[in-house]
Amino acid sequence: MQLNEMAEGLEPLDLTGTAEFASLLQSATDLGIPHSPGVRYVSRQTVVGGHRFHFLEWGERSAPAVLLLHGGNQTAHAWDLVSLHLSDRYHVYALDQRGHGDSEWVRDQDYSPQTMASDALGFIRQQGVESPIVMGHSMGGGVTMALAVREPELPRALVFVDTGPAIDAMNEGAQEIRNFITANVEFDHIEDFVQRVQAYDPFRPREHMERTARYNLFRRADGKYVSKSDRVLHNPDRPMPPEGQRPTLASVGVIGCPTLILRGEHSRVLTRERAQEFADALPGGRWVEVERCGHNVQTQNTPGFLAAIAPFLAELG
Repeated sequence: MQLNEMAEGLEPLDLTGTAEFASLLQSATDLGIPHSPGVRYVSRQTVVGGHRFHFLEWGERSAPAVLLLHGGNQTAHAWDLVSLHLSDRYHVYALDQRGHGDSEWVRDQDYSPQTMASDALGFIRQQGVESPIVMGHSMGGGVTMALAVREPELPRALVFVDTGPAIDAMNEGAQEIRNFITANVEFDHIEDFVQRVQAYDPFRPREHMERTARYNLFRRADGKYVSKSDRVLHNPDRPMPPEGQRPTLASVGVIGCPTLILRGEHSRVLTRERAQEFADALPGGRWVEVERCGHNVQTQNTPGFLAAIAPFLAELG
């Protein structure tokens, strides 16, 4: 059973009149995040490459486009506060990537960065998006990298959130994330899930975790609350993508557009040294550290995230 509102078919579903949207506005008020009072916000479904994808669409279609790609075991709703804030001047697409959120699990279990980049490119073309600003967090950052290396002329600008090409998949922070994902699959009560997240994430207020838990879980026929992401992604023995499928410091040099790299002050995934190396490898690269957060920068310190991207977006015009 679905716990959140979503479009059931190809017709968009307006979410602005829902209790979920009211909850989001309360979180924005709590955090002091400004937003337009008359925002357009819909849930949509589409099919790309034979797979069904769910996505959230914010703002007016005539505005410059932004594509948001979430991290592993997360959903498009991880960007809700960011999308709400940006929607007064951008046309924002937040995609539930394959095997995550309310998008379809894939039968071949291929969740490599290159394949997911093909999904994103197919989605961009299908929606008629031109020169998007692409922002990717963690796993979504790897997808963004693969997309930009393959078609460096496509994005207008890029934002990488706490990720880079030189991340060791077995470094301490990455292993902590992997352990959390593999250990948290099903729960007797939503409260059990919230308690696990609270123990793992000391930065987000508990009430915000409670408001967003519905996006990460569905209720199974036996009454248990179960993670939405594909079971293979929770398998501790699942192999990492081969080295040849992951962008390297040498390969990202083809990316010439303005690029911002954000690192969480307390991140155990992206070190300052790796952030600097990444920025140095990009002709238009720079990096900024966001205080009072770890790996999940945009949810753990949303005001700090927005303050960090504001000058970068302003320079784009």
